[in-house]
Amino acid sequence: MIWTVDPTAPEPLYAQLAAQVHLALARGELAPGERLPSARQLAQSLDLNIHTVLHAFQLLRDEGVVELRRGRGAVITAHQGSAPTSAVHQALRHYLEAGRAAGLPPEALITLVKEALRS
Repeated sequence: MIWTVDPTAPEPLYAQLAAQVHLALARGELAPGERLPSARQLAQSLDLNIHTVLHAFQLLRDEGVVELRRGRGAVITAHQGSAPTSAVHQALRHYLEAGRAAGLPPEALITLVKEALRS
């Protein structure tokens, strides 16, 4: 799994990290029992404050996605089922097809999604 953050994005950095774990689970890139990099390693590799990474890990713990253990780090505990993910992917495909048929550029489709998420 490749970790990235965008400091210019409106989403907090810790939320970006947590979202990447959710996406990796949905794509099957992470499985229950797998360990995430240590907070220190991740903070160093992304040039982040360690507390930012720890905040992301704590958020994931509170959501029941990871278990935090001293000495073992963050371990994936949750498995997002493929049925909800496939339903979202199918809806996304329909959305993209409708947007293309309407002649909307990708940037407009992204903007529409972002606006819908804010409401």
